[in-house]
Amino acid sequence: MAHASWEADPSASFARRLGKSAQELGHSDGKDQCPDIWQLDNGDVAVIGKDLTAAYGPRLPEGVSLAPDERLVVIP
Repeated sequence: MAHASWEADPSASFARRLGKSAQELGHSDGKDQCPDIWQLDNGDVAVIGKDLTAAYGPRLPEGVSLAPDERLVVIP
């Protein structure tokens, strides 16, 4: 049985932060460079972090892959 590929819904809104903010954790001054994780109102999760796709892409674990429109981000 083929599964339809997942598509992000760009109309979804930010619903709630998951965990503490980068500022609360001492990883940001609150003005820029603020990694974060948010649940969207449709249940999806948005991650704000450093794009390290180029660094990690060649050494992904077996069975893990990135589509051309996906990015691997890292957060503290």
